[in-house]
Amino acid sequence: METELKKKYNLIDLKITSFMADYGMIVLRLGLGIIFLWFGMLKFFPGLSPAEDLVRNTVYFIDPDLFIYVLALWESLIGIGLITGKFMRTTLLLLFLQMPGTALPLLVLPEVVWTHFPFGLTLEGQYIIKNLVLIGAGLVLGGTVRGGKIVSRESENK
Repeated sequence: METELKKKYNLIDLKITSFMADYGMIVLRLGLGIIFLWFGMLKFFPGLSPAEDLVRNTVYFIDPDLFIYVLALWESLIGIGLITGKFMRTTLLLLFLQMPGTALPLLVLPEVVWTHFPFGLTLEGQYIIKNLVLIGAGLVLGGTVRGGKIVSRESENK
């Protein structure tokens, strides 16, 4: 037999998890969009992006002055697509096509990303490794392009 306290706890827990299920995806999409738009826009202004030198040193085989603007536009388009929620398949394709390039410094510039391989990361290395979370967020959002959504178990049974 449930105690009154346990019933109140379960009711509060249901409301919280239902709120998270209802709004989590939009917060994830908007947050990821803001990150991409912000980081992309910084690259349009020389010296503002903390990743600019890393990008320039990684893609030395392409004119970095041109590439930084292409990357700025690419990231900004991803951000706009995520924020608006329009063209999500294309937006997520751009995101997933960009991710391998963000890992390139791990191979091309190991001295810049590792203090002690394989665990000691520099700030640049941490900046790159955090992209695993962006990939995960993109996968979760990709699961919604055909109408999928997160539903709390209790609200599903209503």
